[in-house]
Amino acid sequence: MKITNSPKTSAGRLNLPIAVCYGLVCHALFGLAVASMIIVMGSGMTLSVGSAPYPLSWIINTALLLQFPIAHSLLLSDRGRKWMRYLAPHDFARDLAPTIYVIIASAQILLLFMGWTSSGVIWWQATGWALYGILTLYAAAWVLLAISIFDAGVGLQSGFNGWWAVFRDRPVAYPDLPTRGLFRLTRHPIYVSFALTTWTVPVWTPDQLLVAIIFTGYCIVGPLHKVYRLQKIYKERFEQYAQKVPCWLPIKFKTRKLEV
Repeated sequence: MKITNSPKTSAGRLNLPIAVCYGLVCHALFGLAVASMIIVMGSGMTLSVGSAPYPLSWIINTALLLQFPIAHSLLLSDRGRKWMRYLAPHDFARDLAPTIYVIIASAQILLLFMGWTSSGVIWWQATGWALYGILTLYAAAWVLLAISIFDAGVGLQSGFNGWWAVFRDRPVAYPDLPTRGLFRLTRHPIYVSFALTTWTVPVWTPDQLLVAIIFTGYCIVGPLHKVYRLQKIYKERFEQYAQKVPCWLPIKFKTRKLEV
């Protein structure tokens, strides 16, 4: 007997207002988070609104910086997915998981970049033609990040897939293993381009250096956790893909066989 996916039974018409509410919150926070990151990081972390006194400010700043990669990775684990189900009505919790994940991540980004307390120290600030050149690189890094997100499946990355599935009373449509576009050059273009955004800013401060170091470290370590999930889901398909495409930098190193 052939089994086909059929529309799920929802709790009356509650799926419509619930889906729309989660969708509006998700995309509003996502837009604000991206805007705050572009603006505040572009200023070398000087435009944030935090006002904690020194040296407490550095303790709070470090906590704000670490909470993002730690929670971001934790929520992708099996235990984290179970926790997210408590943040939505039971009948819709599983399908709203991608949307809830983006809501939490966006709130974390907003908390980090708006709550940061600037040290007030500026080491270097680009001017003249150097400013235009670095701003071009900064914009290019963000464009690469946007392209990477679209190549990976913008519906999932933006949280759209979750609330739209509930709205249509259908199972979530998860994208397949991404292997096209920038994923032909590196297995993790989102991590690579995200790291680039932290190093192409026109204003350098001790605050920005700390942000760049921590986020780049996360972008290097983060893929290791993601590889485990991809191997579990796609098995041999991922192994074949991994043999052809480098993990992080789009550079292939040739290995020579030792002759005995």
